[in-house]
Amino acid sequence: MQSNTQEIALEQAIEKSLAGCNTEEIQNNNLLQESTPLYGNAADYVIGSPSNYDKTWGIDKVYFWQFLEHTQPKEVAKIKKRHTNWKDVLLYQCDLLIKRYGVLYLLKKGLRYEDVHFSLFYQPPLVSSAEKVKENFKKNIFSITRQLTYSNANPGEEVDVVLFINGLPVVTMELKNAWTGQTARFHGVRQYKYDRDTTQTLFQFGRCLVHFAVDTDEVYMTTQLNGEHTFFLPFNKGCNNGEGNPVNPKGHKTAYLWEEILTKESLANLVQHFIRFDGKDKDPLNKRTLFFPRYHQLDVVRKMIADVQKEGAGKTYLIQHSAGSGKSNSITWAAFQLIDVTPLSVEAAKGKNLQSPIFDSVIVVTDRRLLDKQIRDNIHNFTEVKNIVAHATNSSELREHIEAGKRIIVTTIQKFPYMVEEIDDMSDRKFAVLIDEAHSSQSGTAADAMNRAMGSVIEVEEGVSAMETLQHLMEARKMCNNASYFAFTATPKRATLERFGEKQPDGKFLPFHLYSMKQAIQEGFILDVLANYTTYKSYYEIQKSIIDNPLFDNKKAQKRLKQFVEKDPSTIAMKAEVIFTHFFEHVFRPKLLKGKAKAMVVTQDIESTIRYYKALKKIAAQYHHPFKLLIAFSGSKQVDGIEYTEAQMNGFPESETREMFDKDEYRMLVVANKYLTGFDQPKLTAMYVDKRLQDVMAVQALSRLNRSANKLGKKTEDLFVLDFFNTEEEIRNSFQQFYTSTALEKATDVNVLHELHEQIYQEPVFTFDEVDQFVELFFSGADAQALSPLIDRAAHRFNVELDWGDEDRADFKIKIKHFIKVYGQMAALLPFDILSWEK
Repeated sequence: MQSNTQEIALEQAIEKSLAGCNTEEIQNNNLLQESTPLYGNAADYVIGSPSNYDKTWGIDKVYFWQFLEHTQPKEVAKIKKRHTNWKDVLLYQCDLLIKRYGVLYLLKKGLRYEDVHFSLFYQPPLVSSAEKVKENFKKNIFSITRQLTYSNANPGEEVDVVLFINGLPVVTMELKNAWTGQTARFHGVRQYKYDRDTTQTLFQFGRCLVHFAVDTDEVYMTTQLNGEHTFFLPFNKGCNNGEGNPVNPKGHKTAYLWEEILTKESLANLVQHFIRFDGKDKDPLNKRTLFFPRYHQLDVVRKMIADVQKEGAGKTYLIQHSAGSGKSNSITWAAFQLIDVTPLSVEAAKGKNLQSPIFDSVIVVTDRRLLDKQIRDNIHNFTEVKNIVAHATNSSELREHIEAGKRIIVTTIQKFPYMVEEIDDMSDRKFAVLIDEAHSSQSGTAADAMNRAMGSVIEVEEGVSAMETLQHLMEARKMCNNASYFAFTATPKRATLERFGEKQPDGKFLPFHLYSMKQAIQEGFILDVLANYTTYKSYYEIQKSIIDNPLFDNKKAQKRLKQFVEKDPSTIAMKAEVIFTHFFEHVFRPKLLKGKAKAMVVTQDIESTIRYYKALKKIAAQYHHPFKLLIAFSGSKQVDGIEYTEAQMNGFPESETREMFDKDEYRMLVVANKYLTGFDQPKLTAMYVDKRLQDVMAVQALSRLNRSANKLGKKTEDLFVLDFFNTEEEIRNSFQQFYTSTALEKATDVNVLHELHEQIYQEPVFTFDEVDQFVELFFSGADAQALSPLIDRAAHRFNVELDWGDEDRADFKIKIKHFIKVYGQMAALLPFDILSWEK
């Protein structure tokens, strides 16, 4: 007998995994699966019949009524007594609410009619939940129906698999088999787009929570069917840090979908904690978006929660998720669930009751101000408890929110360090700190401030020596035992890996969870910015090769080549001409992105930014101003005796630049450092670089182009980077370390601090005694005038007394800066204290 590799075999495998047996086994062995499920039996699901499905109301009428009559008989009796057509009355009200709010609303809030309330889904219990809550959850009826005929218009049309909760459809699946040449990526997606009638109840928006196209290798999903415009996302685990799924030694590659994701407990958890509509209930349903987590988002949050339950507070987690991973949603989901996570053991509880949440408050630290509003908007979709989220803009607000019992507090990394000094001692509380885009600001002084806030504030008390105070300060800088840190970043630096990463037995530091740039590119969430990266030298060679082609217009060719040969690109004016000409001819005039494509010019410093902007504006005038340009820089800058600011040059407040650049009339933005990180503008397609870029900065800067824009048809081939400064090898090396997983081969050698410390004191700039005097005065609260002589004496030696040239002075400065940087990063990790280093 041969193996069954047909599509039906996949149906059977899914049904058996969820229900404990499949339809064919029941038929062949004359078995009968109870139509009334035995609550609490081994199988997660019961098997439904296509004949049970009501095409008009869109429910499994057998299990819908069975659930209500078995679990809430008193409420059913009330309605029966008042209405002879009670079933139609309730179905009409149910249908009305689904059309207005979606099925998720009914699952979470139930059905109200007159003075009666029906629960249509019992939420999964917490560890601390009462027994009644646990018993109620067991009463939910999860069912699976195969080959469901869903259409009144075309009675023969079937959908392969539909999953129901208490008779309400929540998941549909179209199955394909790659072994027979049918794939989910093409055939399954196409079937949903072109062969499924979205006017029928089952496929109307909001009637189901998610639609899956599945084969034995891959899974794709969507939450809204919209004909040919339907947008499917991959729901795959990833393989070798790229797309797809790894080999499953126990079965199909996609078995995780039915063995892990769609089990009774998992699907209930998705309904309770993950799936959500954006917007407000008053908004029209067709104007809202239904969010279902991508696999890596679901995976990282669940793994974080499981590890916290096991370990308790006091651990660090590095989540390396690429741009395009949906970090904002991941952070939102994590923040909401961390407030209720309870320990699995006395050791994890660390002095708390086993039924009490591990964390008193969750603090989200971000440099994206939009995340604050997003979290607050999202949280109310998950819970009936109001006012649990707060925003802190200063130290007193943060203290007030924590003491008032606010569970989630959002602040910005810009504000957080300034809040620290006034916060009372909170070392008796437990915190989860979620850090959005954890870079150097979380690896140095800002992280020290955060640690002091989560532990004890350092106050100089009478009778306490400066050395004791210094010792307390050093201890406060350590990662606090009463806080867990969850750092999200796409590009972890060495210090970030060492501070937040997991140390392996071989000494390497790795992220707790990875969604790589490679996978994000291959899955289509971001574009490959290096696909069309070229240096100016290569650009010239390309132009020359085109010109040498006999089919090319020779007269035009010679004129073009002359620009490259005769005009030295070392001056800003000449580079600006190359930039403007390229953008005008290859981006603006061809109307890339439906005529909305934009560019960014990245310069060496603010002065260069101003000079580039003026040069480009001058050229734009020669072209009769086909579009407008903007400039972005912080503060003010004097160039050629004239004081410039961003607001003055753009003609509107600095705070409006981001929003104004989104308008079609503005096509080019000139910057130095501003907007090179954390700036999402999907219409950016071209970048012109005249600045040293390396490592993290190279990846962050060029990644401004990688945001997808499906509505504008943005493709990798639309991108273009012209680099006047860096080499191709330098840029590729910078990207390579972040393309898959970033690993730190070994810890920073702390002994380099011994060497630096010795070299610094070998030079007669300041002495040990002077440093001791400074520390003593500083921590005793001495007037600043007492400190000045010590500083001035050292400065005078450095600038006047020592017969040093520029190189000697620069070398000493470099050593001092390097010591401060390395020690600032290492202080939180050192298992010992060296007072002379701290001083």
